[in-house]
Amino acid sequence: MLTEIEPPEEPPIHLTAPGDLLAGYLDFYRDAVLRKVDGLSEEDLRRSQVPSGWTPLELLLHLAHVERRWLQWGFAAEPVDRPWGDRDPDRDRWHVPAEQSAEQVRTFFLAQCQRSREIVADAELTDLARLGGRFTSEGDRPTLVWILFHVLQEYARHAGHLDVARELADGRIGE
Repeated sequence: MLTEIEPPEEPPIHLTAPGDLLAGYLDFYRDAVLRKVDGLSEEDLRRSQVPSGWTPLELLLHLAHVERRWLQWGFAAEPVDRPWGDRDPDRDRWHVPAEQSAEQVRTFFLAQCQRSREIVADAELTDLARLGGRFTSEGDRPTLVWILFHVLQEYARHAGHLDVARELADGRIGE
């Protein structure tokens, strides 16, 4: 049985400042991802619904690391431990260790999103990523606006993946 949920509102339609629009849509999708995993049992969070084998909890951890890799380590060149911590190197796929709870993953995700917001608030869209973190040469440094669009498309794509996983898990759609 399908249960349709009213989706949240997008950013205001008259918003024209590119930075505000990007920030608004990033928060819209961050919220969408959390709504899609909220209410799933621990078992459903750790169970794959698709042949490729990823789980909703693995996807949430992946998005936390996307934030971290692109904004903390990438744009701000802050040192971070395990920037690819969402991957199991032996299987070359997303992974959440059994001892890491769903609440720990959610808390980590929220912390990464908050740090990303802080980094973006202190920068201009045209600023180049700093050298020293993810980017080590002048020629490979993207602008903040490029990074934000990249992160936004990651969210849009993965929110769609979670739509399917949630529908298959318990029939909820439209979140």
